[in-house]
Amino acid sequence: MTELLHLSTLTRGQGANAALLSGAVTPARAELDVVEVSPLPRGFRRMVRGLEFDVAEMAVTTYLVAREHGVPFTALPVFLVRGFHHGAIQVASGSVGRPEDLAGRRVGVNRGYTVTTGVWARGVLAAEYGLDLDGITWVTSDDEHVEGYRPPLNVESAPAGTDLAAEVASGALAAVIGAAPAVAGVEPLLPDPEAAALAALRRDGFHPINHLVVVRDDLLAAHPWLAEDLFEAFAEAKRRYVADLVAGAIPAPDATDRLNTAVATETDADPLPYGVEPNRAALEHLVDLAHDQHILSDRPEIDTLFAAGTRALVA
Repeated sequence: MTELLHLSTLTRGQGANAALLSGAVTPARAELDVVEVSPLPRGFRRMVRGLEFDVAEMAVTTYLVAREHGVPFTALPVFLVRGFHHGAIQVASGSVGRPEDLAGRRVGVNRGYTVTTGVWARGVLAAEYGLDLDGITWVTSDDEHVEGYRPPLNVESAPAGTDLAAEVASGALAAVIGAAPAVAGVEPLLPDPEAAALAALRRDGFHPINHLVVVRDDLLAAHPWLAEDLFEAFAEAKRRYVADLVAGAIPAPDATDRLNTAVATETDADPLPYGVEPNRAALEHLVDLAHDQHILSDRPEIDTLFAAGTRALVA
């Protein structure tokens, strides 16, 4: 019997990988030794800066920046987390305003400038409301995951320990992107963010991507079968989740489950497609946003971002 390859694996339990974490689904020739880090972004940083894990869930923009800076891991087209970001833009409770009113103001971004929610949300402000992103001062609450990245000149770091939501509630900041969903003193800028999100889905045709999965390059080189093996295991776990979702068989659906159900209903399709081709439009758009927001210096070819053995796989 062939000995299984043990892989330290950073991920967080969620519907799309629940069958993997329970052991109901396993890779054919590997075993995932799951490590959970709370909050998960701390794990992203440990992977980017120290290659601490063999396999890791990772924010997609963090991956793009890490690749541009030569960090030796490569993604699988496995997209564990998605979401719309219209509700991530928050202002002081009870304030009356429009997205256009943020022009030239100071806006907080929870954690670093490169966080994926921030990239998508700024894209909403630019594309849907015409804001000049370079004319806004972005105030971040933490440094960047990728040490070599330097943000543009209109990005400032808040003093250590600053509560950006409290700064918004007090009027020191005009808005914040990515504060917790229910924070006293702040509320979504858009009055009906879910309706705005579904309108964006109908217009753009994709469910925005937040997290993917990366594998250390030395392991991919040593085990040419590994990328495809891992892709299929993650894909099977996702298929089971989507089947339960569509059948209404999730025992206690949370906000993510409800959103995925809404996307499936709206599109009459898998709300969480894996593979390069079904996600090309979303990936191209995100790369464009990252370039336009001075996060990437070049626009990489989408196929080159993914392990060679997975580029034609779809699930």
